[in-house]
Amino acid sequence: MKTVPPSPDDLLQQVGTRVRQAREARGESRAALAARSGVSLRFLAELESGGANISLLRLHEVAQALDLDLRALLGGVPGPHSSPAAERGALEALLEPRTPAELREIRDWLAARFGSGRPLRVALLGLRGAGKSTVGRRLARTLDVPFFELDALIEQAAGLPLAQIFELQGEAYYRRLERDTLERFLDEHPAAVLATGGGVVTEPETYARLRRACMTVWLRADPEQHWRRVVQQGDRRPMQNNPAAMQELRALLAARTPLYAQAHVTLDTSAGTVAQVTAELLERVQPSEPPLRKRLSRARK
Repeated sequence: MKTVPPSPDDLLQQVGTRVRQAREARGESRAALAARSGVSLRFLAELESGGANISLLRLHEVAQALDLDLRALLGGVPGPHSSPAAERGALEALLEPRTPAELREIRDWLAARFGSGRPLRVALLGLRGAGKSTVGRRLARTLDVPFFELDALIEQAAGLPLAQIFELQGEAYYRRLERDTLERFLDEHPAAVLATGGGVVTEPETYARLRRACMTVWLRADPEQHWRRVVQQGDRRPMQNNPAAMQELRALLAARTPLYAQAHVTLDTSAGTVAQVTAELLERVQPSEPPLRKRLSRARK
């Protein structure tokens, strides 16, 4: 059966989609790509939405800015009813210019997004008091994988408590150490549950890497719940000599909510026990695994 070629509108839509996907895979903003490619921000927005008829030379400039062969954006574009072979050819064109490190990232993301069975890694996000450690340990036990806290790994790498890292070296040093520690974790642990620091989402490169390599989960709670859980842990430092502490917590959560919302899964921890939250999370990250009922049963105990 003869393959029907895509219409001009379909072709523009497909090219725009590939540009957007390639940009997002790099964790890059539209403004940054526009600046590097020489294409205006407005035109790039139209291109990604499928509404701009870009010239071949300008598309080549965009492809170069994305470190892609032009075929990845145009030559391998399949039609709306293309065959699996055509889709694989388009994928191979996208992968051809990638480095070995980038190919490992792509492999990890594909396994986490589409792989059957247990996910490679689950990374829990949220402010302090979200329940990352409590839920994370239970989830890891249920999945039969190790559990780690990124801050503890950072302290181990630095040989210093977090407070001293910030005091002696500053936040910029901490963020570099956070990225390096995350890379080592990803290299060493193909299957694990990781509780991240609350501010990891503020570093675009680190957060993009985390999303590519892990199934990211935002454990969402309201400010009062965050506050109450921290106090229940015996830590009253947030309120000492700071009458505006709750107001600052609200502002911090509001500022980071759009970043946390980029996680693959958002789970509201407002209601339910730790066991119930863990069971729901397990169902979200492994919806089709055959032995799910057994694991859910273990999680609720």
